[in-house]
Amino acid sequence: MASKTSIALVYFNAGGGHRAAAQALQALIEQQQRPWDVRLVNLFELLDPQQRLRQLTGAAPEDFYNKRLQRGWTLGMAQELKMLQGLIRLFHTQLVEPLRRHWAASEPDLVVSLVPNFNRALCQSVNEALPGVPFATVLTDMADLPPNFWIEPRRVQQRQHIVCGTPRAYAQARAAGHGEADLSLVSGMVLRPSFYVPPRADREAAQRALGLDPARPTGLVMFGGHGSMQMLKIARQLRDEQLILICGHNGKLARRLREQGAPAHAVLGFTSQVAQTLQLADYFIGKPGPGCLSEALRMGLPVITSGGRGTMPQERYNARWVREMDVGLVLDSMREVGDGVAALLAGLPRYRAAVARLDNRAVFEVVEVFERLLAQSTSIAAACGSGNATGLVLPWRIG
Repeated sequence: MASKTSIALVYFNAGGGHRAAAQALQALIEQQQRPWDVRLVNLFELLDPQQRLRQLTGAAPEDFYNKRLQRGWTLGMAQELKMLQGLIRLFHTQLVEPLRRHWAASEPDLVVSLVPNFNRALCQSVNEALPGVPFATVLTDMADLPPNFWIEPRRVQQRQHIVCGTPRAYAQARAAGHGEADLSLVSGMVLRPSFYVPPRADREAAQRALGLDPARPTGLVMFGGHGSMQMLKIARQLRDEQLILICGHNGKLARRLREQGAPAHAVLGFTSQVAQTLQLADYFIGKPGPGCLSEALRMGLPVITSGGRGTMPQERYNARWVREMDVGLVLDSMREVGDGVAALLAGLPRYRAAVARLDNRAVFEVVEVFERLLAQSTSIAAACGSGNATGLVLPWRIG
């Protein structure tokens, strides 16, 4: 019996969005019972299988980034990013070799990157180890952060397919020299299938179970899977507002929020029921992360976010996108959140109407992209076997 088609989804744990997108795609593929073997591949485990950096520093590479997110220390990240990109280019050859060995040994039929910065090395390693096997990059940000955060110029990058979640990202890929045949435009960021379930019928009962009053407007505050100490300041400013605060894996933050003792604040730690919890709220407050914003908007919530100096470079376009789509408010600083909540609630019908116009179906569309890339690869392989591969690169695009 022929072996299953194998797909490798490459992620890392810097932030939570890359792993979450990989898990979302894996979950949908399993739900659809497609005949594919989906493997989640942690990039840093491939690059440092002996965990030398952890042994040297006592922490994994992504732990430093995640700790800064927890504490809200985001200033200076633009300069650090430039240094990181310089190091990646300096050690490009050394990065390619362990990746090439892994692909040669595991032999996937499709390799998909869900991470930035390393895509030149990933693409080259796949092309060298497995000529003809397609390589795709699925952006988990709403736009690229030039230079070369997600999208390498076509002149230095071997053939790959790039999946863009916004027209802005698609235009950036075209400007970098990638042709339409190598691009797909989907309708947003990849979200878990749980964000496409029908609205809960027990909303009021679930609100009461958290100690909330269903008659009052409820805000949900979330700063990604690792939380942020900024939530303490927000909770103090909004002490008299009804809030659900999701702290993720940040147990210290959850404890300190509970110690504040605000009677209308429900404090939650990590939960796998984010979609269901968002359905209990009327609006969202959080950082302009592509995942947080997209999850809230998918659940129908207008958003309040920030776009000032402390915003991470790769998230600055997201704040601009919120303004352009008129789906919420962008503050210069969360110190203005009290006035922001008052303004949002005053214009809630307008913002809700703008949110309702969005229809993010990206997770389903990206799986269709995988299907077409695999079919195209199979057709080319068959044609090569018959001595005629002419004209088999088929241009197509979702969107």
